[in-house]
Amino acid sequence: MKPRTSQEGPEQAPGRLRGIPALLLQTLLVVAVALPAGIAVAPAFLGPDRPSEASQTALPWQQIPATLSGPGGSGGGIGPLSGTAPLPAGAALAAQLNGTLKPDGAGTFTGIVQDATTGKVLFDRGADKARIPASNMKLLTAGAALRVLGPDRRFSTRVVAGPTPGSVVLTGGGDVLLGAGESAPGAVLGRAGLATLAEATADALKAGGVTGAVSVLLDDSLFSGPSLSQAWSPEDVAAGEMAPLYPLALNSARFDPAKTTGPRPQDAAMTAARAFAARLTAAAADKGLSVAPGVARIKPSEALDSAPDSAHPKVLAEVQSATVGQQVDFMLQTSDNYLAEVMGRMTALGAGRPGSSDDAIAAVQAQVKDMGVPTDGLRAADVSGLALANRVSARQLTDVVRAMTSGTDARLRAALTGFPVAGLTGTLGDRYTDAGSAAGAGLVRAKTGTLNTVIALSGYVVDADGRLLVFSFVGNGLTPGAANKAALDRSAAVLAGCGCR
Repeated sequence: MKPRTSQEGPEQAPGRLRGIPALLLQTLLVVAVALPAGIAVAPAFLGPDRPSEASQTALPWQQIPATLSGPGGSGGGIGPLSGTAPLPAGAALAAQLNGTLKPDGAGTFTGIVQDATTGKVLFDRGADKARIPASNMKLLTAGAALRVLGPDRRFSTRVVAGPTPGSVVLTGGGDVLLGAGESAPGAVLGRAGLATLAEATADALKAGGVTGAVSVLLDDSLFSGPSLSQAWSPEDVAAGEMAPLYPLALNSARFDPAKTTGPRPQDAAMTAARAFAARLTAAAADKGLSVAPGVARIKPSEALDSAPDSAHPKVLAEVQSATVGQQVDFMLQTSDNYLAEVMGRMTALGAGRPGSSDDAIAAVQAQVKDMGVPTDGLRAADVSGLALANRVSARQLTDVVRAMTSGTDARLRAALTGFPVAGLTGTLGDRYTDAGSAAGAGLVRAKTGTLNTVIALSGYVVDADGRLLVFSFVGNGLTPGAANKAALDRSAAVLAGCGCR
């Protein structure tokens, strides 16, 4: 059956871009790296000083450099920021956006553009209307996770001593980006590897004097409630947009880390446990140990009933995930629904709630409200944006983006590098290559959202006058398969090209 959603597309490598000259591409990459660095320096991202030469029509970061500065060079990134850059004039901006923000066929677009520093609204078309946000919902989840868990938090996957001699329990701690091989410290996907975990487990068993066959058990009880939400279409689940949720999985519940589409494992935890058992079998053989075939699930209560004096079983081995900040960036870049839902459940647990889907929704909504975002009309049926029952306004989306760029909570800054860069990275990697949108390539940073009749784009951009703008454009009721991404991309490119006066 055909899924109701459409893939936003895997991350595109810069080398795959077509129609962008090599020097310009190099320049855009420099810009993409420099802008977040400037944000990190400034508590509130204000517009930089304007150039003194009247003949210069754009600021230096929007022009091809004569030379490239290294990290310690005299350039040193973006300098001190200032609030003196002029704001676009609302009427002039609206005249341009009304020409680009048009649906291809049926449906309507709502949208808003604000100055990030002051919050001044520069463009408003039905910005308070509750709309289906698609994957723009992940912006709310990203903010909530960073606030509750913190950007430096890591999730542990442990192997603990089991309830009987020679048994071990693989225990899921929320890392669904496990790799099958050795741990890769510089990676996000595969930062923690099952081969490394198995080798350390075999060493611990050998050192503990274990003899005979080792049995492998699985504890995946961290989450509660149903593993699938009734808000998700069975067709979407069958197509691999979602799968039953567990607190450990390989490759964000994908069979192959290189393939980000297609059906997913329906029991991602057991798939990971069997992969671990296979790795442990190989590692144990080198140490004169054997591993019994098969993996059985076990609940913590069963282990405690068998070993009442051991409320905290001995940890034999452990591997740790990438940080929450890195995982949030990965989630925003790839727009992976499974990772978003797991991040929501981990946020619920971090807030002292059970780890169910309903608790994830409640935890995210509570954090959004605590950010200072008015939640009137906001309705969440999930935290990934796959559900058609979600309702979020364009203004609420820009309020979240503005909290990330210019708010007082510095933890939210960690999300900014995760926004895909137009024409370069993530779900925007293969966009902004036509004449109508190329002006935004390398400058627009935005989260995409795509369902069959829904499309959305929310993010931030520094305009040609040096003013940071936040924006959200949301289309609903659109003709499936129509060319509506172009309308959003051209509209965001308009913002990159302002001053509009």
